[in-house]
Amino acid sequence: MSFASKGMVGLAAAAVMACFASGALAQNATERNIRLGHGIAAEHPLGQASVKFAEIMDRLSGGKFKIKVFPATQLGSETQMIAAVRGGVQEITIVASAPVATIIKEYMLFDLPFLFQNEKEVDAVLDGKLGQRLLDLAESKNMIGLCYWENGFRQVTNSKRPVASMDDMSGLKLRVMQNPVYIDAFKALGTNAIPMPFTELYSAMESKAIDAQENPVPIIYASKFHEVQKYLSLTNHAYAPYVVLVSKGFWDKLDAKEKEQLKTGCYEGRTYQRNLNRKMTTELIDKLKSEGMTVSTIPPAEAAKMRDKLKPVIERYTQDIGPSVVEQAQKEIAAVRGR
Repeated sequence: MSFASKGMVGLAAAAVMACFASGALAQNATERNIRLGHGIAAEHPLGQASVKFAEIMDRLSGGKFKIKVFPATQLGSETQMIAAVRGGVQEITIVASAPVATIIKEYMLFDLPFLFQNEKEVDAVLDGKLGQRLLDLAESKNMIGLCYWENGFRQVTNSKRPVASMDDMSGLKLRVMQNPVYIDAFKALGTNAIPMPFTELYSAMESKAIDAQENPVPIIYASKFHEVQKYLSLTNHAYAPYVVLVSKGFWDKLDAKEKEQLKTGCYEGRTYQRNLNRKMTTELIDKLKSEGMTVSTIPPAEAAKMRDKLKPVIERYTQDIGPSVVEQAQKEIAAVRGR
């Protein structure tokens, strides 16, 4: 073989090796190691569904998306995780809408009391045009709003007495989120509304520094509030979604197929998580009764009194949220009620 021929063979071999190397690099480049953090116990429907979401993404991506779930504020509070996602330090977080509202005011829509009456209305708004409009606002904050999961309708618990009317709330020292809508709403209902981080709540109720709190039933059970609270009142005073947020820095590294896989996975996880949350809510109310809680409901006439009392609060915060956002929500809800 001539020197020239040997040179050609060498070049061909080098080219083949380069192709294998570049293929290996491309394969490695598509492996996505993802940290997903949330603030709730692993046994909560959010915790269970987050693990399910990791399995869904593993299937959809052929093993390329490797999601590690960090429950129960292991990566920080919800506010801290939002900041980490915005800064590109964390890839995904699933957080309640209330802390999102501190940086995107339109999310205060979900804090308005008695906006929704049932899950059918909720799903129509969250999965419709307004829901997408709000998700799109996350991009200006260096995040991608992927979809909504369910936190659920919020209920009141306390250690003093059954609550079946607005008068029964009078004077209760009730912990609320550090959120102006909730503070003003519960003050209007006659409670001594005290803003406090969730992480401090159990010990405050145990020491009797706080009489009452409000959260969805699965959180009440998962957080063992029934150990320090005797009474549960099914007020359904507000509905809170979880928002699945992705770091824009991470999102921009994905190709079109990967982005579509992530959206599809979010929707599959949403269906699983909503169904689980709603099933568990019904079951957990019975379980809380068996654990010794007294469960009360609010008669329609009393709920109407509460809504009337809260009208000034709703009108005030409608201006902060944006009248067009609230109007669109009301129209979408009215369309469901009119069917």
